[in-house]
Amino acid sequence: MTQSIAIIGGGIVGSTAAYYLSEFNKKDDLDITVFDYGVGQATKAAAGIISPWLSKRRNKSWYELSKDGATLLSSIAEKTNMSKGIYNQCGTIITRNKLEDISNLYDLAIERSNDTDTIGEIYKLTPDEVKRHIPIIDSNIPGLLVTGGARIKGDKYTDHLLKIAKNNGVSVVNKEITINEKTNVVCDGEEIQFDKIILATGAWTKNVLAELPLEVDVRPQKGQLIELSINHINMSDEDMPVLMPEGESDFIPLGNGRLIVGASHENDKDFDLNPDSDVIDDLLNSATSLLPSLSAENLIRVKIGTRAYTSDFAPFFGEIPGYEKILVGSGLGSSGLTTGPLVGKILAEMATDNLSTDIDKYRKPIENYIKLIK
Repeated sequence: MTQSIAIIGGGIVGSTAAYYLSEFNKKDDLDITVFDYGVGQATKAAAGIISPWLSKRRNKSWYELSKDGATLLSSIAEKTNMSKGIYNQCGTIITRNKLEDISNLYDLAIERSNDTDTIGEIYKLTPDEVKRHIPIIDSNIPGLLVTGGARIKGDKYTDHLLKIAKNNGVSVVNKEITINEKTNVVCDGEEIQFDKIILATGAWTKNVLAELPLEVDVRPQKGQLIELSINHINMSDEDMPVLMPEGESDFIPLGNGRLIVGASHENDKDFDLNPDSDVIDDLLNSATSLLPSLSAENLIRVKIGTRAYTSDFAPFFGEIPGYEKILVGSGLGSSGLTTGPLVGKILAEMATDNLSTDIDKYRKPIENYIKLIK
């Protein structure tokens, strides 16, 4: 008997879920449809750094999700032959003003390397060594290199996995939908029933579930980043490490004379997708602090997306209480490019009763974030 599954949202979670469901569908017993409206989607506006191992967040379940998410992402990239323009394990350099802070980060990295091979090699760098790895910057600050760190372009990642999924028979519908009180998908006024629904709509989760008696702890956060041309600098090495400088925005060299700087974290902007000149100026100032030859004339474009956050900044995923046919993943925040692939894989496994891991090590109780209104 064929099982029908809808995936609402084609971002980092939804595209990964679609990819895995298409891989599970060897017996053609799954009918999979992705509904991807895409407007404001955080993933498609994101270029990010995959380097969770030096985080000092106290949420242990978040760290486990991020650590294993980074490992899974590396595996997906290899298995699906992702180009370096999508995912590049180029290494991450973290700089700190004090040598003592570098030593503390080094000790933490060594400790956490016992739990994962993905972290790669770990090296302390002098200021001169930092500049040798990233010759475009003008900095006299020491750093730490983690060779397993990577950069990823969110829009290209989703396009890559959805293309594979479509080749494996998954349908993609680029339209906005809602879920009605009967837990059916409504698209262009048509009501469609599915056996399972994977809800991967990020900051829009509350909106999509508005007709159901649910209390949802999700808020939008605006993120802006800038792409700059640095063709005036001889920079053709696409394997240059990404940089996480102390007190400044992240630097993501893309090769081919391109540099990403950002992203911002703006609360209370609701779903505003308009560029903010003050934020863009701040990002430019951050860029010029390390690359003084840049100016506003180097600005190519601004990319804007809306992230989903919860009150305690922790993600949630799993079966919605009271609605066993609806699976949800949301609240991933700025770590979504790292945690999203694992959340998508887990939801795909849950939808097909194929769960292979203890997911409670990765999450707090889902009732903390989404629950029935009595």
